[in-house]
Amino acid sequence: MTKALPPTTKNRATLIACMAAIVLMVGAAYAASPLYRLFCKVTGYGGTTQVASADSSVILDRKVTIRFDSNVSNGLNWKFKPETPTVSVRIGETATVFFHVENRGLTDSAGVATYNVQPDLAGSYFDKLQCFCFSDLKLKAGESLDVPVVFYVDPAIMKEHDLENLAEITLSYTFFPAKAAKSPVAELTGQTKPQL
Repeated sequence: MTKALPPTTKNRATLIACMAAIVLMVGAAYAASPLYRLFCKVTGYGGTTQVASADSSVILDRKVTIRFDSNVSNGLNWKFKPETPTVSVRIGETATVFFHVENRGLTDSAGVATYNVQPDLAGSYFDKLQCFCFSDLKLKAGESLDVPVVFYVDPAIMKEHDLENLAEITLSYTFFPAKAAKSPVAELTGQTKPQL
């Protein structure tokens, strides 16, 4: 016959199990967002673009049109638009497109841009070398700047059966208010638009 545990030992074991479950759930809640972001970054899930450190070593003859979409959420009095609505690039070719950002408010403000690529599957082949979206941006009242996005479409996209007839990719940005930027936007981009 087995010996039954006294009620205080059972209560203590139950309490420890409940506390461990709570700690595990809180830990999972904190880890969920960074892990999801990491998953999206690695896989391109949800149209998340990739970050590249060098130009593509292969440039193909096939062209794709890149369409740019720009939005500003409520609470941020900024004007934000691409210098051109579309560009046609060869797959693997590095391209630079500038976006005009202007603070139309009466006070300094900071913003952060979220981004995605459509179709979603193309996100894992859309490589950014430089982007204003990697940092919070701060603009003084009335200040405007032209900020670059440097990118290419990875030639590996040609091996993706579901994208074999792809003719157009949309890169979409939305600026949201940020609490505070560490540096002015000009210091963050490191590149200025050539004056014509």
